[in-house]
Amino acid sequence: MRDVIDLLDIAYVRSGAGDLPAAVRFAVDIVGMEPAGEEEGVAYLRADDRHHCLAFVEGCSGVLSSAFVLADEHALERAENELELSGVKVARGTPEQARSRRVRDFIAFDDPFGNRIDLVIDQVKVRRPMRHGRPSGITEFGHLCLDAADVREAHRFWSTMFNARASDWIGDWACLMRIDPVHHKLAFFKGSSPGLCHINFQVDSIDDVMRNWHFLQEQGVEIEMGPGRHPQSTAIFLYFKGPEGLTYEYSYGVRLITDEAAWQPRYWDPAEPDAIDMWRGPTRRVNTQPQIMRALGDE
Repeated sequence: MRDVIDLLDIAYVRSGAGDLPAAVRFAVDIVGMEPAGEEEGVAYLRADDRHHCLAFVEGCSGVLSSAFVLADEHALERAENELELSGVKVARGTPEQARSRRVRDFIAFDDPFGNRIDLVIDQVKVRRPMRHGRPSGITEFGHLCLDAADVREAHRFWSTMFNARASDWIGDWACLMRIDPVHHKLAFFKGSSPGLCHINFQVDSIDDVMRNWHFLQEQGVEIEMGPGRHPQSTAIFLYFKGPEGLTYEYSYGVRLITDEAAWQPRYWDPAEPDAIDMWRGPTRRVNTQPQIMRALGDE
């Protein structure tokens, strides 16, 4: 029996930007992230003690990769071997690519649905306090959500190759998965092609969610869904659309699962009016940023 690959945390998202300055302005002035520098056509945005959790790469619009943290070089080597033994093609990053990602080393692969994944070690941390672009209340990079044509098969892959566990199901439309006590750090939503469904930022209070809602409306930002409250994670949410087709989410009050032995994944029928929002507000599928398809090792 093969060992599962232990994901410790989410690391970052790399996203292609056709208009790099506009994408950065929105992330700083609207979302409230901290600019963490720019070099060689890559702009870095910070939300917590990571050097960055979002990097915009000048070029075509679309998600380039989503990343997870492993423990050390031995874990990285084991992951590389396990993936290759399972028939997954893997590419080892070059020193220059690792430097661009602000990690010591990484491997890249495509999941069965075409989502590009980086597994990284020693992500650079910044210990100084955050300098938010505006007072949005962001406390951390919360989770990332990807699209898959078959959510059940996505669960099978990520729960057998990795330590991701299903926390809850929304029919066969979505699987919310955890890699630590947080209800979900990773989720898969049903979509016809690979892509980044959204990235989430936790905020400090429900008041931050509501203040952000009013601010976004004042700025003419498209609200995709919310404010509302997810019954699965108990998080109060607000989804909104940024440049380059990237959907952002603020949320507050996410559930922690502290008793692994006792927790059983629950099943919601997406046709029920409170399956997505227990406050029964209007719900709709948020925009997915398509995956940019490139050969492994090209970016």
